[in-house]
Amino acid sequence: MTVLVSVWGAAPGIGKSTLCAGLSRSLVGAGLRVDHFREEEILTRPQFGAVAEEFGATGAVGLETLVAATERFVASVPAHGDDVVVADALVPFVPTLLAMGHGEETIATFMADLTRVPAPVRPVVVLLDGDAGVALSRAGEREGPEWLDRYVGKLTAYEVTPPVSDLASAVTYLRREHAVTLGSVRGHGWGLVVVERADELTPGEVLEAVGRGLEPWLP
Repeated sequence: MTVLVSVWGAAPGIGKSTLCAGLSRSLVGAGLRVDHFREEEILTRPQFGAVAEEFGATGAVGLETLVAATERFVASVPAHGDDVVVADALVPFVPTLLAMGHGEETIATFMADLTRVPAPVRPVVVLLDGDAGVALSRAGEREGPEWLDRYVGKLTAYEVTPPVSDLASAVTYLRREHAVTLGSVRGHGWGLVVVERADELTPGEVLEAVGRGLEPWLP
C-alpha cells in the first residue's frame, strides 16, 4: 500500500516545502519510488481538474468536489507504482475549508467522508508545529515585505474566524487553523507525525525528526 505523506505547518515560512523536497530526495535515495506532489499542483493535476475549474469560476470549492477529486487521485496512485506520495499541503484540506467559512462541525463531517474514500493509500499527516509569528517573519524576509501585506489581506478577505485585520490577528487565526487541523486528523485515526518547535530546528533536524516519525508507516 502506498503511503500518502501530507505535510502541513503552523504558518507559511515554517519549512514545509523545504521538508517535502528534502524528504522526497531522502526517500528516493533509500530506494523508494516517490511522487512529490507540490502545493501548486492541485490546480494542474488532471484528477483535480474539477477543483481548479470550480475555484477559478467561483473562488471556492464544494466539499463534494474535493472528496471526488481526492478519490480520483488516490485511485490513480497504483498505476504509477509509487511507494510514497509526498504532498505539500494536500489532504485533509482543513485550512481551505476554514478559509471558505466552514465551521468545525462541517469539517468533521467532511473528514468522515474523506476517511471513507476507498483508498489504496495509507494517509499520514506531518504537522510542523512552532511559533506562527516567527514563521511569518521568515516568509516575509524570503518573499519581501509586500508578501506579508498580501497574505494578511487574503486572510482578511476570507472573513475567517477569528477575524484577521493585521499581523497579530493573523497569528491568532493560524493558531486556530493549526489546532483544528490537528484535532481533525487525530479524531479520524489518520497517521500523524508532529514536529514540535520546528521553527527552532534546522531543515536537516526537521527532516531527521520526520524520518524517525514516519518509520512505522514506510515500506
